[in-house]
Amino acid sequence: MDTVDHLVNNAGINTVCMFEDAHPDMSLFRAIMDTNFWGSVYTTRFAVPHLKNSKGKIVVMSSAASWMNDPRTSVYNASKAALTAFFDTLRIELGSEVKITIVTPGFIESEITQGKFLQRDGNMEVQQDMRDVQVSSIPVGSASGCAQAIVNSASKGDRYLTQPSWFRVTYLWKLFFPELVEWSYRLSHFSRPGAPHQQAPSKKILDFTGLKNVVYPSSIQSPEIKTD
Repeated sequence: MDTVDHLVNNAGINTVCMFEDAHPDMSLFRAIMDTNFWGSVYTTRFAVPHLKNSKGKIVVMSSAASWMNDPRTSVYNASKAALTAFFDTLRIELGSEVKITIVTPGFIESEITQGKFLQRDGNMEVQQDMRDVQVSSIPVGSASGCAQAIVNSASKGDRYLTQPSWFRVTYLWKLFFPELVEWSYRLSHFSRPGAPHQQAPSKKILDFTGLKNVVYPSSIQSPEIKTD
């Protein structure tokens, strides 16, 4: 009989827009919750009996966005916060029968940090500009380094993993200085009223200093964006 030793809940999609600018039917937001949250919930429901038999492990790809709350990704942030709350609860219910490691990455090279997200108008120029505004000047970690850290953490039975490890300090920022975090987001991610988002200070800093070449891995420096 086949056994299940590990379940990795890794599916994730995103859309980037101000909530008040979203299409009235908000169908893209529903797709985010269906994939990011319910996709993991349904998969876990069917895997749990097998994992209990094998004393297996669950790895959950949540996100530091669950506490940092980047603007323009409100529903994505909510889906990741829901994942963390759900699997924290499930850990209590399952006890020692199934180990659960919740991973909360910061910015890691991926199709999302490369600029790919759900959109309606297909405007690729806007998509590229929005990547610079969202990721800003924060260093982006490598996918291979993150993957190795996850394997090591799950093998040890860690309850949580934040990768890169330095990103854990952002939780303390949000916990002790929430007003400062919110102010810094508004200052860096938004242009003056009526101006295009390309004039946000975070994008101007990247363009003027060339900092992108230092803090971004080569995989997300290219203007080419995967759209399939």
